[in-house]
Amino acid sequence: MKRFSWIPAMISIALLSGCMPNADKDTEVITETEKTKEASAIIPSVQISEQYYRTLLPYEQSASRGLVVSKIFTKYDLKEVENGLLRLSQRTFSPDDYFFQEGQTLDSNRLNQWLARSSQTESGLNPPRPKEGNMTAELAKTAPVYLAHIVEQNYLVKTKDNKIQLAGISIGLAMNSNYYYQKEDFGATYEESIPQAKIKENGRKMANEIVKRMRAMEGLENIPITVGIFKQESRNSIVPGSYFEYGVAAKGKAALDGWTSLNEEYVLFPQPITEEKYRDVGQSFNNFKQDIEKYFSNYTSVVGTGFYQDDSIKKMTIEIPIQFYGAAELVGFTQYMTGLVMDHFPASMHVEVNVTSINGAEALVIKKADETEPYVHIYD
Repeated sequence: MKRFSWIPAMISIALLSGCMPNADKDTEVITETEKTKEASAIIPSVQISEQYYRTLLPYEQSASRGLVVSKIFTKYDLKEVENGLLRLSQRTFSPDDYFFQEGQTLDSNRLNQWLARSSQTESGLNPPRPKEGNMTAELAKTAPVYLAHIVEQNYLVKTKDNKIQLAGISIGLAMNSNYYYQKEDFGATYEESIPQAKIKENGRKMANEIVKRMRAMEGLENIPITVGIFKQESRNSIVPGSYFEYGVAAKGKAALDGWTSLNEEYVLFPQPITEEKYRDVGQSFNNFKQDIEKYFSNYTSVVGTGFYQDDSIKKMTIEIPIQFYGAAELVGFTQYMTGLVMDHFPASMHVEVNVTSINGAEALVIKKADETEPYVHIYD
């Protein structure tokens, strides 16, 4: 029997959180910051999932908050450069042992200097502009802006004397896959793609330089640092880029101890099923899409995003923008669509379907991997 709900959106968040631990009381601890030196903080008693870190309250915003919006091209990369770093950080800093906090050591002023060209500021990490005058295609290929943004995340631990201290830092380097430039002020925008080999070469070089600089900062001499290299997609992409490798500088080390490759990617569906890797999933998605269009052919546009790790799909997120005329029609469509989810996609695949209209979110269906009952929610 399907789990079906019609309740306010805020309540549904709790139901979607998975297995909950015992509801012990929140823990009050002492935290030391640059601003207040010593203050009280709360550790939430509930960790909604083993995939998520517990976060200290009151919530501390990043010292560079807002900078990422001006540096990342798409909303998809904007989200994934942070979420992907959270996922990557679990390889080094376990959610069972560490608490999460937005980055507090690199402020906007410092990051802006690091993100500049070396011809603009002494600490600029991007290559200098070859020469004065208008940019040309050849110059754009010679010295593009490789590094778009630096994301910092902090990982904290609780000490025996009930204090919280910094115990790990993760850094995400958002690298451009395309360089956009103008040949003259207020002119047309041109684009040059950046080869993967150049992205990797410059990303690694910048990562080690950043670790070296952070080791020279007070209080960071012995903090383990993980650095991931993220490849942004182009401006017109509707799927995010991904992290393709990471390195770790152990406690006290001034350089990264080698690199570990990551095999992650986001794939847009419908996808030509000539590609062997996507064929089975693509066929399942196409069959689902065709059956949806039979029901509401005039108003539906079904688009899916598959998240792959090590060439295997881990999650399919489907967006269905649609126009409804009444509550009963919404219920009928959601019931029908939920049945199609169960029929067309393998039991081992995690599938999430979001139904939206011009009024916002209308319905949510989640089929977790290897579960026989989907979660169905219609927003009030």
